[in-house]
Amino acid sequence: MNVAIMQPYFFPYIGYFQLIHAVDTFVVYDDVHFIKKGWIHRNRILIDGHPHPFTLSIQKMSQNRLICDHERAQPDEIAEQQLKLLRHAYHKAPQFEHVFPLLERVIRHPERNVGKYLAYGIEEVARYLGISTTFILSSELNAGVGLKGQARILKICEQLKATHYMNAINGMALYDADVFEQAGIDLSFIKTDSMTYDQGPRPFQPNLSIIDVMMHCSTPEIQFMLERYALVSNRQVT
Repeated sequence: MNVAIMQPYFFPYIGYFQLIHAVDTFVVYDDVHFIKKGWIHRNRILIDGHPHPFTLSIQKMSQNRLICDHERAQPDEIAEQQLKLLRHAYHKAPQFEHVFPLLERVIRHPERNVGKYLAYGIEEVARYLGISTTFILSSELNAGVGLKGQARILKICEQLKATHYMNAINGMALYDADVFEQAGIDLSFIKTDSMTYDQGPRPFQPNLSIIDVMMHCSTPEIQFMLERYALVSNRQVT
């Protein structure tokens, strides 16, 4: 069984969904420490041809607490602001009528827990894209508690009876292929192909939120994009 384990991000970029698409089970790693300067609570959308911040408001953010120990701030009030910003940004986009109801459902979702809320949004987008991967919260697994880094990842993989662990390309330095091999688990990393799509008349802006991809591309087009990656080993030069 192919497994991936990643922190939850706020409407992450398409490479995150390539990873989800590539595995049988995706573990939302929500019981690790919150990272303020990461992508857990922020992303970028396109406004007037330029990247613009799109953020999730969180109460009392702290890197000393776990992701799953955080709560959203004023979700009802802030949801209206977020939806207004998305309407302004994408009301002329070709897929707006199809995508906006999905975004509205996710953004209005009443869940206050940050880990569960982000997991809900990620899974809703995945289902919209036709991805059937199974989702699990690490906080509900109770696997490898007290362990850190690679040791805990291995424990989770062993509990799920994984035969192949996959991660994003920027995680290569975190894992030792020999250690995984000794545990009977293959180790691979997804290297996303360079890709562009029609965002309008201005220069293309890469690596935006999946929101931008969905607003400009049809579901069949995105499904084709989800396959545009290579699996590489950290034993080989990339």
